[in-house]
Amino acid sequence: MKEFKKNHQLYIMCIPAILFLIAFSYIPLAGIWMAFTHFNPVDGVFGSPFVGLRWFKAFFGIANDSGAQFNGMGLKAVYNTLFINFFGLIFGTIIPIMIAICFNEVKNKPFKKITQSAMFFPYFLSWIVVGVIVKAFFDDKTGMVNSLLRSLDIETIKWYATPKYWKAIVIVADIWKWCGYNSIIYLAAMSAFDASLYEAATVDGANRFQSIIYITVPLLKPTVIILTLMSIGRIFYGDFGMIYGIVGNNSLLYDEVAVIDTYVYSAMKSLGYGYTTAIGLMQSVLGLILVTVANHFAKKVNEGEGLF
Repeated sequence: MKEFKKNHQLYIMCIPAILFLIAFSYIPLAGIWMAFTHFNPVDGVFGSPFVGLRWFKAFFGIANDSGAQFNGMGLKAVYNTLFINFFGLIFGTIIPIMIAICFNEVKNKPFKKITQSAMFFPYFLSWIVVGVIVKAFFDDKTGMVNSLLRSLDIETIKWYATPKYWKAIVIVADIWKWCGYNSIIYLAAMSAFDASLYEAATVDGANRFQSIIYITVPLLKPTVIILTLMSIGRIFYGDFGMIYGIVGNNSLLYDEVAVIDTYVYSAMKSLGYGYTTAIGLMQSVLGLILVTVANHFAKKVNEGEGLF
């Protein structure tokens, strides 16, 4: 009560945010019950028949429920999601750090501003526009890649009919779109580094590369760990807009790049809300488990500091 009396203005300012959180984050938690029912609008969320863990078992192929398995695409969607997010996380961390370090070492301010703006520009593009750019590269007849192959007398590839290449293409497109934006975060962290450390290293005879390896990279470690932990929490979530923006409704490529979110969208039309709610709950629970475990190990690496 003493704390409240002392800072009551601040607590009053929090009321709108708290009400928003309750209305849109806590009250909707009741809808989780749909994951354990055969939901139908007539009986409602709590009146629909209870089916227990049927939808979870069906998704992982444990139950013999051919309808709910949706042609066996559930586990394939999980694999695709983890594959795309894992490599996106690895390269989506390394490349922005490299870009940020390069920008940090550039001394020509006009050149630095121009190149930094150019790297940041893809962040503002929608996935539809990125899909058009990808098509300009990989179109079977007019694409730049096939034009190059023809000029080198190499057999062209029917990209939009060959699924095996598209995981890599999607990952590269994702990294390209976000690397400039993510590099800004690391640049902001570098701006707070103590300049005297670099001056001392120069006095001791260290060149610029050695300063980067032994000063910049270790000082970036806490930022990298925090951003990685935040990404791990969403590793079971696929980017719906990215997949549909790049691949669209191409049935030849869909199985190769379908992630959990696109699978849910497709399954919801035929299998209903109960099954798809179960998948959403599974994504959240597995993400919570992963980020909790990762946070535990991060504390050991980052001198006891983590997300929580």
